[in-house]
Amino acid sequence: MSLPPCPNCQSEYVYQDQANLVCPECAYEWNPAEVAEEETIIMKDVNGTLLQEGDKVTLIKDLKVKGSSLVLKIGTKAVIKRIVEGKDHQLDCKLDGAGDMMVTAKFVKKA
Repeated sequence: MSLPPCPNCQSEYVYQDQANLVCPECAYEWNPAEVAEEETIIMKDVNGTLLQEGDKVTLIKDLKVKGSSLVLKIGTKAVIKRIVEGKDHQLDCKLDGAGDMMVTAKFVKKA
């Protein structure tokens, strides 16, 4: 049976102590059942609709791409590949005509 790495320091040397897992390198203890529940990130679009991986979204305004002369036009469709926790860009999307890009959730609406 393979145990997951430590969420605190990513150490592979984890051992089980009853219901908890313990990292001998940083002394972090956690319950793997609770960590699985906490990993779900709640992300909402501009209208307050919950977004999930695989959802199709549409841009609600023109967006300039940093470091490029490319402008993503309003109405551009995208598919959410991954949702990440972050300050700026929370959605890792595949945009029509622009490829893979990170987009802020407040600039999209669920299609």
